[in-house]
Amino acid sequence: MVDKETAIVVCTYKRKELLQVLFDSFAETNLKPGLIVIADNDNDPEVGEMCSALQGRLPEGADVVYAPQETNTGGAGGFSAGTGIAYARGATWIWLMDDDVKILPDALEKLRPWMDRAVADDRRVIQCRRLNYDGTPFYWQYHFLNKLGIPNPIAPSGFKNDETFRFMNTSCFEGGMFHRSIVKELGLPDYRFFIYWDDTVYGYLASKITQPILIKDILMARTRSIDNFKIGSVRKLNATSDMVRYYIMRNRGFMGRYFALHGDYKPFVFWLGTQITMLKEFIRLFINKGFKTGMRELRRGKRDAKEILRDANWQPMPKLD
Repeated sequence: MVDKETAIVVCTYKRKELLQVLFDSFAETNLKPGLIVIADNDNDPEVGEMCSALQGRLPEGADVVYAPQETNTGGAGGFSAGTGIAYARGATWIWLMDDDVKILPDALEKLRPWMDRAVADDRRVIQCRRLNYDGTPFYWQYHFLNKLGIPNPIAPSGFKNDETFRFMNTSCFEGGMFHRSIVKELGLPDYRFFIYWDDTVYGYLASKITQPILIKDILMARTRSIDNFKIGSVRKLNATSDMVRYYIMRNRGFMGRYFALHGDYKPFVFWLGTQITMLKEFIRLFINKGFKTGMRELRRGKRDAKEILRDANWQPMPKLD
């Protein structure tokens, strides 16, 4: 069976083996999406061939669109381009995911009831839960402290027996699902982030016009092992690269600009959130032992964020017609 209202958008870059695992999960799911868009930041012909092979494994009515990008636009650019294609093709729901996950066989079947009620309940952004690479539940910080611009580190991780969902005020493009009315009003995800905070801010913006929810159902699993440092029994601090460190700090400039549109930008409080973010990255550097280059990129990112905050010509992404 095919759910013609739903499009899945995948952003990929140089991970063909992991992408194949994701493709296999698409072919094996009980209810297939009507459209799958693959935004390939590597513009690799082999990925195009993989997409053609996937098309042959899907039933009639399910289409695969290969969208190679001329340059590496990062996750933010890939998701922006892929979302634009899905929107233009008329998708009612757009489900975003990275190339290092897979969906479980009953994923869309379990999402369908939530999607059917979403407009009436005004919960037009849906986030499912997912598993870590090792099969343990993945903890995602679904509550965002807006004025500080940081995730809430003490948001409860577990669901009570009678809970089926929780309200959230952010999103994650590793499984975030958006109704087309949200994309129309907000515009496409902002490609200028390149990587990091793009999904957080898009979920924040969505929370201003609807009530996003995190559902209890575990419908996805991560397929890539990431080095991490455990903080307690559930939370982890993942290793990262100097490039990511730069964008973590640089993109707070974009974050602050979007906050200002909704009256949530308070310079001193946001500055305090920046210092907390720096402290978190300092701890990560201490664990990874990469102080010299890591601190350089963090400082460079902070400097560029200030330039974005001072840019008189900055504009948000435009709404869609």
